[in-house]
Amino acid sequence: MQKNYKLLICYDGSRYSGWERKKDRDTIQGKLENVLARLCGEPVVVNGAGRTDAGVHAKGMVANVVMDVTMEPHEIRDYMNRYLPDDIAVEEVREASDRFHARYKAVGKLYCYTCYDGPSKPVFNRKYVTQLSYHPDLDKMRQAASYLEGTHDFKSFCGNSHMKKSTVRTVDKIEIIRKGSYIYLYFHGNGFLQNMVRILTGTLLETGRGKIRPEQMTEILEACDRQKAGPTAPPSGLCLVKVDY
Repeated sequence: MQKNYKLLICYDGSRYSGWERKKDRDTIQGKLENVLARLCGEPVVVNGAGRTDAGVHAKGMVANVVMDVTMEPHEIRDYMNRYLPDDIAVEEVREASDRFHARYKAVGKLYCYTCYDGPSKPVFNRKYVTQLSYHPDLDKMRQAASYLEGTHDFKSFCGNSHMKKSTVRTVDKIEIIRKGSYIYLYFHGNGFLQNMVRILTGTLLETGRGKIRPEQMTEILEACDRQKAGPTAPPSGLCLVKVDY
């Protein structure tokens, strides 16, 4: 009998072309589907809560898959971890209701972007941070972030210039924290556009180095023009932390 399973997944996205399956390229969705197809003896579709970009990581990606197998959930988890590469792990497998869909039922997501501005090199974290050659003013960044919180049209912060659907999103909290030489930018919202967190980060960092004034965030939002916002921060510093349901 077919059942719907909810998966909790973490991965190091460094060597992958993002979440979404692509022909002739390694992706997270592709690796998961290949392993489960072997288990089921037929193709399956793994629905992710979002489509992380190439090089982006996840500690708490959620997915669902409908399968007809006799294994218990923990046995499915163990089977997947046996055959998945070392940079992808399934933390948990649970039976879910037939109506559960990882993407459509999600009500919020938490991302963390990590920067490093120390005097040396973050040797053991180098694949998971963006190294800065300057020390940003976090107070200015926090001031700028306050303009970005709330419900806005984030078209200026969307990497897809041909986006046909609504670009209105709610970002209910942006938190910027320093711990030693590491700077953590946390973004929580009901959903994010393509490259949105990375463009928000790039824009806030430009504010932190004095190239954009905090109050300019209002103008950038109102412009609905990608060219008005800051650069897209590199993917390596970004991690999907949690998905809310």
